[in-house]
Amino acid sequence: MNKVVVIGCGNVGIAYSYALLNQNNNIDEIVLIDKNTQKALGNALDLSHGSSFAPSKTIVKAGEYSDCKNAKIVVIAAGDNQKNGETRLNLINKNSKIVKEIVKNVIDSGFKGIFLVATNPVDIMTYITRKYSNFPSNKVIGTGTTLDTSRLRFLLSKKIGINPKNIHAYVVGEHGDSEFVLWSSAEVGVIPIKKIVSSNDLNIIENEVKSAAYNIIKYKGETSYGIGMCLVGITDSILSDEETVLTVSSPVEDIYIGMPAVINKDGIKGVMRINLNDEELKKLENSKKIIKDAIKNMED
Repeated sequence: MNKVVVIGCGNVGIAYSYALLNQNNNIDEIVLIDKNTQKALGNALDLSHGSSFAPSKTIVKAGEYSDCKNAKIVVIAAGDNQKNGETRLNLINKNSKIVKEIVKNVIDSGFKGIFLVATNPVDIMTYITRKYSNFPSNKVIGTGTTLDTSRLRFLLSKKIGINPKNIHAYVVGEHGDSEFVLWSSAEVGVIPIKKIVSSNDLNIIENEVKSAAYNIIKYKGETSYGIGMCLVGITDSILSDEETVLTVSSPVEDIYIGMPAVINKDGIKGVMRINLNDEELKKLENSKKIIKDAIKNMED
């Protein structure tokens, strides 16, 4: 049975559940868990009432941590959200405590599946999930820079008038202010993007990608739909054994960081080796250092 447990019924958890119910026909059961049990129940009922319009018969219910035991995927979407003026790293100490407690409760249920982490700062929360679950590193995945990569492809598609699915460009590094675009390997179809778009326009687009979350939070108070759809993409890759390349939070040098990785039924099949120019290599090392320093300075 393909069962997915969603922990955290905030904006991200419910946006993901809604997208999953509407887009995926391979899910037998979605279980919602929240510290506010009535909120979980209300959302489960609300989603269930539209089930006649869903692509398949998926049961949605409110549950408890014991429901994690036979789940294929447990999604961690609980924690404080990034507020206007905050960086994702500002959330590290309060959300680390929440994630630690969640992981303990999930492990106590006998869960043996795959953790999928969305809580910010996601690279560090993925690291914490791996540390306290003691799961194999391939069985713990964070959303990483999947949303940033999707934002990049959307903006490039607007600029050049090409379907974003035919734009092969990636954002890598920390899901935060140190992330960057791999322009040296970015292509439209088989044509290097630098032959199509000017360097000035590429810089503008990269800055727009990096500031996207700040702008959305300023406009509406939170981000939810984009990351919810990215979570569905990762879920599909796992449950359908797609072996899709996604820029998830991947295990690199004892940390997790957004890198192109192959995702299949076992989680992370492997992190892709990419050729970086000197400038990109410096940016990646800087991003790694930021994550390592944040972990080192994190409160116990």
